[in-house]
Amino acid sequence: MVRSRSRRLVVVLVVVVVLVGIGLAAVWGLQRQLIYFPDASDVPPAGDALPGARDVTLETADGLELGAWYLPADAARDTGLAVLMAPGNGGNRAGRADLARELGERGFAVLVMDYRRYGGNPGSPSEDGLAADADAAVRALVDLGHSLDRTIFLGESLGTGVVAGLQQRHRPAGIVLRSPFTELADVGRHHYPWLPVRALLRDRFPVLEPLASSDVPVTVVHGDRDDIVPTELSERVADGVPVLVERVVLEGAGHNDAVMFGPQVADAVVRLARRVG
Repeated sequence: MVRSRSRRLVVVLVVVVVLVGIGLAAVWGLQRQLIYFPDASDVPPAGDALPGARDVTLETADGLELGAWYLPADAARDTGLAVLMAPGNGGNRAGRADLARELGERGFAVLVMDYRRYGGNPGSPSEDGLAADADAAVRALVDLGHSLDRTIFLGESLGTGVVAGLQQRHRPAGIVLRSPFTELADVGRHHYPWLPVRALLRDRFPVLEPLASSDVPVTVVHGDRDDIVPTELSERVADGVPVLVERVVLEGAGHNDAVMFGPQVADAVVRLARRVG
């Protein structure tokens, strides 16, 4: 009887281990579908969505041609500064047109990039891929006449990880981090506390670590009702960057609320520009 119970217990344990292994293998294989939510549909011509803008092509080091929008600065309001917009993990550049328009009205030239697979672009997203896309965006801005010391990187959510790495390779005048996290694993652990996220995660997108040794001026903008990136993670980023220009907390704002793409974010860019310009 005892031997029979022991045998059954061993069988149960084996089944549990196998099921857990299958589950972890599935998470490993499908994790990028839990990170990236591209709207791969074609976007309208730049001028239709963003008056005065034009379509540009970003050429990546691994041979992709990516669509982007470039909005030249209004001659009457030109600050002499450009903004590189690195989006979050969802949608495409059409959803950033309003913020680009707000920035243009404040005298900035704006490059609104889309990553690979987003907005009709080819390729599949990954951390290394998005880094290559951002490098291509910097090269495009330089070709358009905008030097790095007159460029501000604006990263949104996942894009804060993109620009945190980008500033190590291409030092900008300043950085605005909208809804930043310390690193992607910390967001994953918040949403999936039962999973060994750090061990499983392939794309890590550190934000605080690459900025901790940077002297680039930084502004942090986040809501206090964020249901995607926990507010405390954005606060830790603001506390940890060496040159914090401003901490902007949008009261009552969630991660994807309209205010996160509106005038208050654009105004934060203006204040940073005054500091670095």
